[in-house]
Amino acid sequence: MPRPALFGESNRKRLRRWAPALVLMLLCTLITIANPNFIEPRNLIRVANSAAVPLTLAMGLTFIILMGSIDLSVEGSLSIAAMVTVLLAANDANANSWGWFAVAAAIAASTALGALTGAIQTFLRIPSFMATLGIWFIGLGVSVYMLGGSAVRLMDPSIRDLALARFLGFPLSVWVALGAFLLACAIQYHTRLGRHILAIGGGEEVAELSGIKLRRVRIAAFALAGFFFGLAGILAAAQLGRSDAVIADGRLFAAVTAVVVGGTALTGGEGGVVNTLIGVLIVTVLGNGMILLGVSPYVQQSVQGLLIIAAVALSLDRLRLQIVK
Repeated sequence: MPRPALFGESNRKRLRRWAPALVLMLLCTLITIANPNFIEPRNLIRVANSAAVPLTLAMGLTFIILMGSIDLSVEGSLSIAAMVTVLLAANDANANSWGWFAVAAAIAASTALGALTGAIQTFLRIPSFMATLGIWFIGLGVSVYMLGGSAVRLMDPSIRDLALARFLGFPLSVWVALGAFLLACAIQYHTRLGRHILAIGGGEEVAELSGIKLRRVRIAAFALAGFFFGLAGILAAAQLGRSDAVIADGRLFAAVTAVVVGGTALTGGEGGVVNTLIGVLIVTVLGNGMILLGVSPYVQQSVQGLLIIAAVALSLDRLRLQIVK
């Protein structure tokens, strides 16, 4: 008698694992039937370009969610990175022209902010929700203050080429995002840090008993997330050609949606960066398809909200989840 139950559970796990990829294929098929312009090369390049920043952000956020934590500092970290890039590179607000050193400084600033977040969360024992919420507003406030409350144009042509120059038909930002994905894959599947992050998400007490240094791994994970957020901030500044107070607006929701829709469980320990890639594509393709079909922007927001609720509902194993808070 127990055999069919075990088989059924195995089937449910397999279905949850493959559901995002099946949804992506079905979504592409339906949109193509409704509007064949979707599969035109020009539109596919547009989809890839739109996915570049969300994918890079979501790579960093995936590691935090895999631990069973959450990082709301996405928009603050992105704002800091974009601000540092624009103010240190050639711009219309000061005489700086540090070129690619500005890019390195932006990534360093965002990574340091992530490490600070991890240290605050672990040493002060503040829930990640509140610690990262505070860092979000600190980062955003510092960024707006340094920009003087106005938009500052990025005038360095080499950095702008991340959005304007193309390789094999795709903007360089797409290739940078792909590189970020490959780096995230290498970290998750081929490094001790990646294995420890997954172990903490699977069970923090068991991970500690097995010798994993929880504080060290958490700080490293938040710093790693900050690295990816900083890279996304640079891409955002290059794409928009400026940095301002609203450059990060909506980025948190897009990143969280992509991670969850891809099948990474909010409870931690299940999923990963490959799932997130599929989630980013689902969200981006859906948005592009609704634009092609002339769907109202307000309806688009409602559809995205329904999508994230459905994704969370499908990703939870209710047979094992005893308490929902």
